[in-house]
Amino acid sequence: MARGPAHRPLPGHISAALVAAGGSADSAGQPWQGRLLDPAQTYHNFDDDDGGTDGGYAAALADLRAGTGDEAAVVQSLAAARVFVPIVAEVAQSQVRDNSLISDKESDMALVTLTAADGRRALPVFSCTANLARWHPQARPVAVYAARAALSAVAEEAQLLVVDPGAGQTFVVRRPGVWALARQERWQPSYADPRIAQVLAVSMATVAHPALLGITAKPGSGVASADSAGHVFAGGGAGPELRVDVALADGLDRDELKTLMEQLQRLWFGDEYFAVAVDSLEVRLQAVR
Repeated sequence: MARGPAHRPLPGHISAALVAAGGSADSAGQPWQGRLLDPAQTYHNFDDDDGGTDGGYAAALADLRAGTGDEAAVVQSLAAARVFVPIVAEVAQSQVRDNSLISDKESDMALVTLTAADGRRALPVFSCTANLARWHPQARPVAVYAARAALSAVAEEAQLLVVDPGAGQTFVVRRPGVWALARQERWQPSYADPRIAQVLAVSMATVAHPALLGITAKPGSGVASADSAGHVFAGGGAGPELRVDVALADGLDRDELKTLMEQLQRLWFGDEYFAVAVDSLEVRLQAVR
């Protein structure tokens, strides 16, 4: 059985960060107040940027491919990385003239968002301008720190940050990782989080059913990702993140099993930390004879 992500209100610190990020600063986060129009002054964080992939992100991704790194390290590398957000022109209003031709009345620049396979909204970002140009030749690349892109994802109600869609290797940052980037905090996947393991242990002790023999957290079936050549890596996927194995003794009928699992899931998702830290969950029942 699987449980998808529920709609959750934004934490107060993220809401405050979004308010602080808009209006009084430019797209690079630099305040307008107090600026002088000095040609020698640098107005952009990335004036000398060559459009290539950030070295820290490239190294973390290489470690993931080699099996010497993990997805937590890739997300951590993004905390200090520059990425490119695609911006496209959209028609805000249009006017039909007498000749039936449609003319733009107003146009604006807008962020591009995607819809993932599970219906969630995703914000695409790119590690280099070449990947963005191949994906959408008409899109304008705007250089930002990945943490600021994560804030934009939250503002757009996107639960996924997709790095390099359509490229040789795509890496997906799920909602808890997106929020961690936006808060500039270190992210730990739920399947390796001791606090999640503790919630599971407490739930087992609370239910205390004689047929309940064990509860274990493991990486979900959606953690892995693959590159364009078909090589599979242990991270960067968009599917279920956490797998919970529930070991049960024989003898439970269907109604007893349903009641037991409903009790466990109420305890899991009734825990505030669990509900925020777990992106998506799948449960595997294991009969023990």
